[in-house]
This record gives sequence, structure tokens and C-alpha cells, in this order.
Amino acid sequence: MLHLSWEMMVFVIVGGFLAAYVDSVVGGGGLIALPLLLATGLPPAVALGTNKLAGTMSSLTSTISFMRSGNVDLKAVRGLFILSLLGAVCGTTVLRQIPSDFLKPLVVVMLILIAIYTIFRKNWGDRSTFHQYSTKTAALMGCAAFGLGFYDGFFGPGTGSFLIFVFLMLGFDFVKAAGNAKVLNFGSNVASLVTFMALGSIHYGIGIPMGLAMVCGSLLGSRMAIRKGTAYVRPLFLTVCVLLISKQIWDFL
Repeated sequence: MLHLSWEMMVFVIVGGFLAAYVDSVVGGGGLIALPLLLATGLPPAVALGTNKLAGTMSSLTSTISFMRSGNVDLKAVRGLFILSLLGAVCGTTVLRQIPSDFLKPLVVVMLILIAIYTIFRKNWGDRSTFHQYSTKTAALMGCAAFGLGFYDGFFGPGTGSFLIFVFLMLGFDFVKAAGNAKVLNFGSNVASLVTFMALGSIHYGIGIPMGLAMVCGSLLGSRMAIRKGTAYVRPLFLTVCVLLISKQIWDFL
């Protein structure tokens, strides 16, 4: 087992707090957390599993915060949670057989389109217009929940942003879209975490302290989003999209 110096552990804890602050609202915390874990010397597979442990702790915290504030539409996400979880199980299983790197160019294109669309629809997500699912939208959302759960288990980057975009398309405002997205993202995180635990690919001595720091960051970030609303979430969403695009292009090149 890898043992860290106290300086490196402080670095991981602070980084985890910052990662969770962003991730609690619009996702993308892995942009900070995963490189930190790799910098400690953990093998990539163990770093991914350790990040999933800490990230699931963070995701649970922000999900509870959004639910307690009334910014989750339980009727809209109740059935989708199971589909997201099942999708992630399938995605993680397939990942063990097929490399996921071929998705990087497609993800970059999709994130660019989402960012452009959000920029030009200036008042998009300011208020909620969603009332209930039609048969068609229910079927489409079921496919989206399963598909994005699969994507999260198979590849991962941008899952939170994609989920928020889907809920915005349904007519939710930015804050409720973020809250709904966190519930589904938590489902896919749990499925992936169980898989990593079964494979023994988690360093608990690093993951638990980092996870506790991420719980604190998640609490602060989600409360800030709930208090400040769309004026805060929208620019943060666009910033994370740009960072994800840059990261994927860098990796691809």
C-alpha cells in the first residue's frame, strides 16, 4: 500500500475540496481530483477507483442538499435513477473488454455544441417550464438516463454536463436541472464504485480522507448554487464545459 507524506495528503485533501465544490453543481470535479491522485503515484486503475469512492461520497452529499432544498423533481427522476444505475453497470462491464479512448473526439464535439447552444440562448434555464412527461419525452428520458449511465461507467468525462443539458432541454431551470442531474449521477457513481470495490481497485487510506474533504466542498458548493441560483450556475456550467473540451483535446493530441 502506498503511504503519503503529510504534505501530499494535505495537497490531496485541499484539491478534493476544490474538486467537489465545482462537481457538486455542474460536474467536472474529476478534472482536478484524478490528476491529483495520479500525482501521488497510484496506478491508474487504483486512482480511478479511489476517485470514484471520494466522488460518490461527494455526489451523495450534494444530492441530499439539492433534495432538501426542493431543487430535485422526485417524480421526474425516480424511475430514471434505476436506469442510470443499470446503464453504469453495463458500461463498466463493457469497459473491461473494450478501450474507451475512441470516444474522445465525439465527446469534444458534443461539449462544443452544448457550450455554443447555451451561450446563444441567453435566457435559457432562467425559469422552469416543465410540468410533466408525455409518453414520448418519458421514453426519450429513459433512453438518455440509461445511455448516460452507460457512458459514465464506460468513459465518464462530461457526464454531469450532459445530464444538465438534457434536463434543460426538458424545460427545467439551471438549479433544478443541476439537482436532477446529481441524483442520476449518484446512481451511476454507486454502480461504478461497487465494481471497483469488487476488483480491489481502491486505496481507502487516501480515498476516505479525500472523500471527507469532498463532502465539505460539496456542501458548500451546492448551498452556494441553491442560494445564488441561475446567475451562478450558468457561468459555472459554461466554464466546466470549456475546461472539459480543453482537457479532452489535450489528451487526444
